[in-house]
Amino acid sequence: MDCRKQGCGSAQAGAGVYLATVQQLDARLRRRVTEARIARLATVRPDGHPHVVPITFALAGNTIVTAIDHKPKTTTSLQRLKNIEAHPVASVIVDHYEEDWSRLWWVRGDGPARIIPEGAGRDQAIARLSEKYVPYRANPPRGPVIQVAVDHWTSWSGLSP
Repeated sequence: MDCRKQGCGSAQAGAGVYLATVQQLDARLRRRVTEARIARLATVRPDGHPHVVPITFALAGNTIVTAIDHKPKTTTSLQRLKNIEAHPVASVIVDHYEEDWSRLWWVRGDGPARIIPEGAGRDQAIARLSEKYVPYRANPPRGPVIQVAVDHWTSWSGLSP
């Protein structure tokens, strides 16, 4: 069933398993996403193939931001930027793993993506990232910001809410 098309909200997906599709995160899921240290950014390559990379990120309302930072990279012409230019949509997934699988969870935000190379929007995103990640306070990202305006959240948990 496609909850996005049919607006099903949330459903008990099996014993102890909870799946939700919503437009807004509840406080518990927002806290999980906000406290997470890493996420994965999924974009679509110009040739239509998927591309996924780990990212640092910050959440503001229903907007996820990440930036191209100073960590070593093979090129400054990053595939994720090319992908967003060609297909301005993205998904960001935040997850948690433990050996006790009843404690597993993930939250995915989908929406339009854009690149912000400069200006107030970029500066605000860098400030949010610097609040969250100590290394960015001394050496803030100098590259563009990627902004995903989440219009659809999906989550799963091994425990009911």
